[in-house]
Amino acid sequence: TGKEGQPREYYTLDSILFLLNNVHLSHPVYVRRAATENIPVVRRPDRKDLLAYLNGETSTSSSIDRSAPLEIGLQRSTQVKRAADEILAEAKKPRIEDEECVRLDKERLAARLEGHKEGIVQTEQIRSLSEAMSVEKIAAIKAKIMAKKRSTIKTDLDDDITALKQRSFVDAEVDVTRDIVSRERVWRTRTTILQSTGKNFAKNIFAILQSVKAREEGRAPEQRPAPNTAPTDPTLRNKQPIPAAYNRYDQERFKGKEETEGFKIDTMGTYHGMTLKSVTEGASARKTQTPAAQPVPRPVSQARPPPNQKKGSRTPIIIIPAATTSLITMLNAKDLLQDLKFVPSDEKKKQGCQRENETLIQRRKDQMQPGGTTVSVTVPYRVVDQPLKLMPQDWDRVVAVFVQGPAWQFKGWPWLLPDGSPVDIFAKSKGVFL
Repeated sequence: TGKEGQPREYYTLDSILFLLNNVHLSHPVYVRRAATENIPVVRRPDRKDLLAYLNGETSTSSSIDRSAPLEIGLQRSTQVKRAADEILAEAKKPRIEDEECVRLDKERLAARLEGHKEGIVQTEQIRSLSEAMSVEKIAAIKAKIMAKKRSTIKTDLDDDITALKQRSFVDAEVDVTRDIVSRERVWRTRTTILQSTGKNFAKNIFAILQSVKAREEGRAPEQRPAPNTAPTDPTLRNKQPIPAAYNRYDQERFKGKEETEGFKIDTMGTYHGMTLKSVTEGASARKTQTPAAQPVPRPVSQARPPPNQKKGSRTPIIIIPAATTSLITMLNAKDLLQDLKFVPSDEKKKQGCQRENETLIQRRKDQMQPGGTTVSVTVPYRVVDQPLKLMPQDWDRVVAVFVQGPAWQFKGWPWLLPDGSPVDIFAKSKGVFL
């Protein structure tokens, strides 16, 4: 017995013989009778297979162990519970019978061992291993034995060999890695990977910042004057601190009265910033003008700053139609007014351009200096298509109006005649009919 991984146990001849004598009994009755006779019981799973083998129905059985040792000790005691009176009866039996049984078993076992040794150990049957099998078979057996030993017992030699193999493998891997790293070339670093190649901050972002700054300050970006260039206005020069470098115009401030005494000639006078009417009126009109009242040249919308108010934006304003069918809209206004290039609104929509509420454009303007030189300045313009959102003070900065013709588009504008005519609008600003 001992199937399915259970420890093996062997049935004695007494148990097998008792089973054959009581084979006609049912298994529970057989178990009780075997317990009464103190004989090991053949278990129910083994009974059918054993009886089939003993009756000759099968020639062999999977429960037969041909490698079982000849020396088999006393088998397990029966696991059938006995009554209390039977236990007491066994306890009252003398020990002489047990000792006699043990002695007989020992003698029988010794006799079997002696007979087995005499039948096995015969010197005439001993032959050389090389005569019994070939060298290849012997080598194969040795290899199997060594493999079995290595799998069961791990020696210090095996540890040394394994460590040596691992060390050699690591050394080889380090050499290969060093060779690979030596041929590597750094293409991107953690710094260069964060830098954008499609955006130029000096061209895009800085230009936007300058436009916003010019819009907030309400003036054009400052231009660096060319060296040895005449100042734009004497009043502006007087307000500025005296430069450390030499300036040939400084001496005229002190010698002007001495050289023109009695003639009242303004050596620093200029027609710059004056209208044609004031020039043609003659000296009588010019007498009323004083150098202190001469304003700094600025765009037309900034010629009359509101008095006694905080400094506001002076950026000129251009109004365009809000209709999507207009030739100029917020989509193509910058291309037309700044780049002087007409792009239809439908094409701008196909390009994915977003419509903004207002935009800021930059126009370059050549300005004549008193010395005869020309300076190119950049003037920002604010382009809007919702004039009703303008503040009252913003209308003084409107310099151009693009209109389509219907009179209803001027509803709510401040520059309208009592009859609703927009004539006064085009008198104060440049009008363009689309």
